[in-house]
Amino acid sequence: MMSTAPDSIDDNRNTFGQPRHDWTRPEAQALYDLPFADLIFQAQGIHRRNFDPNHVETASLLSIKTGGCPEDCGYCSQSAHYDTDIKATRLMDQSAVVETARRARDAGASRFCMAAAWRNPKDRDLDRVCEMVSAVKGLGMETCATLGMLTEDQARRLQQAGLDFYNHNVDTSPEFYGRIITTRTMQDRIDTLGHARNAGLKVCCGGIVGMGEQVGDRLGMLMLLANLAVHPESVPINMWNEVKGVPVNDTAERPDPIALVRLIAVARIMMPKSVVRLSAGRQYMTDELQALCFVAGANSIFIGDVLLTTKNPQTDRDANLLGRLGMTSKLDTAAPAEAQIAVQAAV
Repeated sequence: MMSTAPDSIDDNRNTFGQPRHDWTRPEAQALYDLPFADLIFQAQGIHRRNFDPNHVETASLLSIKTGGCPEDCGYCSQSAHYDTDIKATRLMDQSAVVETARRARDAGASRFCMAAAWRNPKDRDLDRVCEMVSAVKGLGMETCATLGMLTEDQARRLQQAGLDFYNHNVDTSPEFYGRIITTRTMQDRIDTLGHARNAGLKVCCGGIVGMGEQVGDRLGMLMLLANLAVHPESVPINMWNEVKGVPVNDTAERPDPIALVRLIAVARIMMPKSVVRLSAGRQYMTDELQALCFVAGANSIFIGDVLLTTKNPQTDRDANLLGRLGMTSKLDTAAPAEAQIAVQAAV
């Protein structure tokens, strides 16, 4: 007898492309616990109804202001609370940011994200970031920024400067959140997402796995995102990168590869129209694991050899993998010389 996914999960509201915003914990757990083939079949079907299953979006991430952050996020190399050998820097010059964005574009990135290690930007710094956003937008790229908490006025200024996406991750479930962060509440994060949305920005929001949380926490994080009034347009799933000197070292446990694929598939089912990005931690993933994640519904990656302060697979490896899978991306049209080198995503 052939196995099929339960009708109670595979309902018409979700299967035929109508996003839901009323997911329950039992439903999320039931999806996650499906036989692997049934889960992947359902996720791939939803993926195909909303995206080209053979295309992967490529983005690049640059730390425009590194280290010295006053937050105490227990996973972060840039927190001033921990001794991680990361030195605080000033905000980069616009010319250096634009040149890095140009090289990222030429190497195959379609989106450029600018990250600053702030609790929240000061207005004088935001003026400079807005100028950077406008300049990068002028290169023909999508723009994204992650600068900490925003007021609605600050979000509006960024939107007027040409920002397309604002990234502000929830990191984990509401239940596990207090074990890794005390200086900023989950509600603070939700408020910033609301300010970005009200200002007309698209939202990039996901979290981190492998910090010592349980499967239920990972599903709780997805439920939080999937039950927002509007799903994030981008959902980055990060595997925690090993960082010396931070508290998460004491609890971290890298997810089982199949468990990670299951999580990607559940994210695809619960947020059918969102781009699901394999973000930090890909250097720990085999080509085969990444391929399974693409089949499960992931359709975006960061390219470049550095993500903020941690390693990332080199661009030529990504181009080789996508080529072997027959998947298209901006890497296909990148200048050959540029495509063979890593995008320098940190200065």
